[in-house]
Amino acid sequence: MDSYLEEELARRFRLFRLWEAPPERRLGFLRAHACSIRAVVGNTAVGADADTIDALRALEIVASFSVGLDKVDLARCRARGIRVTNTPTCSPTTSPTSPSRSPSTSCAALARRRSIRIRLPISYTSRSEKLHRPNYKYHSNAADLAADCDVLVVSCALTEETRRIVDRAVIDALGPNGVLINVGRGAHVDEPELVSALVEGRLGGAGLDVFTDEPSVPEALLGLENVVLVPHVGSSTWETSRAMADLVIANLEAHVMKKPLLTPVI
Repeated sequence: MDSYLEEELARRFRLFRLWEAPPERRLGFLRAHACSIRAVVGNTAVGADADTIDALRALEIVASFSVGLDKVDLARCRARGIRVTNTPTCSPTTSPTSPSRSPSTSCAALARRRSIRIRLPISYTSRSEKLHRPNYKYHSNAADLAADCDVLVVSCALTEETRRIVDRAVIDALGPNGVLINVGRGAHVDEPELVSALVEGRLGGAGLDVFTDEPSVPEALLGLENVVLVPHVGSSTWETSRAMADLVIANLEAHVMKKPLLTPVI
């Protein structure tokens, strides 16, 4: 739990510190306080899975201290009418590089802003074409997108639809002169296929800050000259963490006061 967020939650609400309970006792802890807990605050490590949701009969909202929601059982929340929020608008400014040809993104907010700033044409794939983005080139699938760019940037949310969206077909379409950058989630990429492609030279290079089995990294990647591996710390600044915490709190307060949520997912 972020220390600033913990302090603010404790100051404004009655705070149940689940993380202080031993893992084997946490479900019992939830059940013991099931009538009192109306909100869950999660993050990229721990969210609200089916067991947590089922244990909390009074649960009304899940506020995630993260952009990604892969630790939240969204289907269970929808079925129960539980509201869900995240923190999609708090990413820090970064210093991008300029590849030789147009990169492609999943239309994530950060990727859009940075690419526009350095005047790169943007291609993307999505469930449907973004008509309000007429200057972006749309592809109906990831393989066609990969074939049309030198750098493929993965920055979308992890869902069942996007799990392993970068498979062998996409990697081969990107080719030996292409570069894959994954700053989304490790499960977006078929990691064994990625490793094989890099080792065999079927993919030009990769920049990765997320992995399938974090913190474990495939041994084969560590010795490759065409791979850059870094921790997933792009948002780990004091300013960003505070902005994320403030947004979590603002969503909780809006829910309590029956006002519109600032960043609703459900």
